[in-house]
Amino acid sequence: MNDHCGHCGLKYQIEPSFFYGAMYVSYGLNVAVGIAAFIVSFVIFGTTIEQSFLSIIITLVLLFPFVLRLSRNIYINMFISYDPKYDPKAKM
Repeated sequence: MNDHCGHCGLKYQIEPSFFYGAMYVSYGLNVAVGIAAFIVSFVIFGTTIEQSFLSIIITLVLLFPFVLRLSRNIYINMFISYDPKYDPKAKM
């Protein structure tokens, strides 16, 4: 992950271990993805329980990088507000 935003220069690591809180967001996202994978495989495709759990594991492993980035993005947006009118070049 980058240290600073390429557009505005925001330092992502606000304090040491800042993104440890993103683990809780990641846990919630992984639970939601796991439940969705189970419903799709078990209810829609009619697989066995063992095959459904295997599909959950495969889905979570494949989506790990996406969920990691998304959870960090959600977590930092809880503390930093996005301002579309902010121009980093204007303050120079």
